[in-house]
This record gives sequence, C-alpha cells and structure tokens, in this order.
Amino acid sequence: MKGIEAFQELLPLLKDEPVTLANGFISRQVYNLEDREGNFYMIGSMGLASSIGLGVALAQPDKKSVIFDGDGNVLMAMGTLAMISAAAPKNLVHVVVDNEAYESTGKQATLSNKIQLDEVARGTGYPLVMRAEKKEEIGPAFKKLMDSPGPGFLLIKAEPSFDSSMGRVHHTPEEIRDRFMKVATAK
Repeated sequence: MKGIEAFQELLPLLKDEPVTLANGFISRQVYNLEDREGNFYMIGSMGLASSIGLGVALAQPDKKSVIFDGDGNVLMAMGTLAMISAAAPKNLVHVVVDNEAYESTGKQATLSNKIQLDEVARGTGYPLVMRAEKKEEIGPAFKKLMDSPGPGFLLIKAEPSFDSSMGRVHHTPEEIRDRFMKVATAK
C-alpha cells in the first residue's frame, strides 16, 4: 500500500477535527488530496508534529485532535511518545504512516524496520495501539481510535511511493496558522 492510499482512506473520516501534519511529503499529500482549514501543515521542523498535536489536544480537551505523522519524524523525537503518554489526553489520536524511509529527503532508510513503533507507543503507555498493513484495515482502526478515549496510536505500514510531481503547500506559514486557529479554537 502507498502512503497516499492511506490518506485516501483517512481523510473522508475526518469531520472538523484539527489535524497536525508532519512536514515533507505527508503535508504535501494531504494538501493535494484535501486542503482543509483545520490542517496544520508543518513546513519545516521535522519531528515536531507530535509535540504540536499534543499541545492542541491539551488546549482543547473537548475536541478530538489528530496527528498525521511519519516514521522518520517519530524516530527523530521519540521522547514525545512518552510525553503524550504521561499527559494522557483522552482526545488525541496519533496516526503514523511508516514507510521505513526518510522519503522527503531521498528515501534513506529509517530504523522502523527494526524498531516497531507501535510497540514503542504501547511501551510508553498509549492505552490503545493499533496497526494496519492493508487498506481495508485503516478505516475500522481509525474509527475505533476516534470513538475511544485516548491517547490512541495507529501505525500504518506503507511503501515509499511519493509522486514528486505533487505540488507543495501553497499557503504561507501565517495563513496556515490563522486558518488552523479558527478551527482549533472553535467551540
């Protein structure tokens, strides 16, 4: 399964939740599939989507907060998994698309072929951890996480497959912030 296929399964399941997206191809794929005001596209700052998503969840405890992350980003800031578990936001869903590569920078291998990130999440204390290796497993797993108290973690195994002709995010950082804040702070 390709990463973009995972997002094609996930995006129709979103309503008005704020979504924090990892930098690189994850932001680009989601932007090109379905640009939403509630998407916070990381233009840089590799590894910080989970920290920002945690902050959003803690600031708005009555609203589900979603993170779309990548294996390279999680490996870069693995301590954030422990922070999320310790803070235990019941409204947080953390989705990691694991293609075992730093695809945005040239497909260099990550360590996720040896380090099972779903097991790391379980080990740090996420109360509900799920794994999807097939497209048809994504929707049911995501729905279960959205309907359960969090923090929840979904690892989606995918192959490196980004189409480099896919356009970049065209919003300025200020536009991304302002659009996202309207959704994230709405009651």
